Amino acid sequence: MAIRLRPHHLLCMLTFVGRGYSPRFTANYEVLARRLSRGETIILVEGPDDICAPLLEDENVPHCLGESVCGRDAEALAAVSHLLGRPLSVGSSIVPGPSLFRKLRLHFSSGGLRAACAGCEWGSLCDHVAEGGYREVRIR
Repeated sequence: MAIRLRPHHLLCMLTFVGRGYSPRFTANYEVLARRLSRGETIILVEGPDDICAPLLEDENVPHCLGESVCGRDAEALAAVSHLLGRPLSVGSSIVPGPSLFRKLRLHFSSGGLRAACAGCEWGSLCDHVAEGGYREVRIR
């Protein structure tokens, strides 16, 4: 089974250290982190994905439907496509693994993939994780 991810979550997954919007959100992300670490295929989707799922159950309209998040998706898709040297779009598949994570993290740390992160509320946490050498990340 594949993991459905929206493009900006290709960046978020690099710094996931077990913190999130709610206990349900974090527990779901932990399960996905284990699957990604095992190399389960990623399918790129438009809009809310498997990481967002617990937020969609809230009574409030989740931020994952917001315009700014869709802008992050477009920025991340362009940056990751450029880095990987192949066009990615909704429906594209990516097989994760240590070499992919190393490459993405190297460019994330240098700022090459961070345009999509502008204004994100998790920015300072991601900075801290990257500056610490990604020691505590759940996805390897």
